[in-house]
Amino acid sequence: MDAVPLIEITRRALAHSEEAADVVTEAWQAQALAEAIGVHLATAGPPEVRAQAGGLREASGRACGSLRGPGQRSDGARAARLTEMSDPLSALRELGGLLGEAGGALVRVAVDAEEEGLYWRCIEGIDAADECGDRVTAIRRRLALRPRPFRRAPPAGEAGAPPVQGGVAPVCEGAAPVCGDGPPVREEA
Repeated sequence: MDAVPLIEITRRALAHSEEAADVVTEAWQAQALAEAIGVHLATAGPPEVRAQAGGLREASGRACGSLRGPGQRSDGARAARLTEMSDPLSALRELGGLLGEAGGALVRVAVDAEEEGLYWRCIEGIDAADECGDRVTAIRRRLALRPRPFRRAPPAGEAGAPPVQGGVAPVCEGAAPVCGDGPPVREEA
């Protein structure tokens, strides 16, 4: 399953959590998802983000350990269904939002916590959500700075080329390479 729908499922579950235990469980789910996304990017992501993604994996893995409650099994994580990230920038943007929401929900639980153990789990979860959110932001920045692949306009006569009129391909003043995932981009002279 793609990362963005999994994040949205977790976001909705967190928003509908009313009991403290449910909020902590959903914060754990968010961290498990951050860990899975970190693993995915560290192994299959662009080389320039792999080290940072490994840091996200480690930080969120620690957070999962601190948020895991007594008797809670790690095999119940929604993150286990993550199989792809079709749009890494969108997934990271949504993940950053989810981690912020999880941190906020944990603050509310910590304020009302009567049990010291629950309070400290929430505090550790808040710190982890903040740290992981910072790591997600750093990875997003690095991805946004990546040079985008260029696709040159095909030569006259090939599929997708402008039509040839009178045996001569039309010349476009200032023609620029076409970026594979966006509008034409001008090369610097």
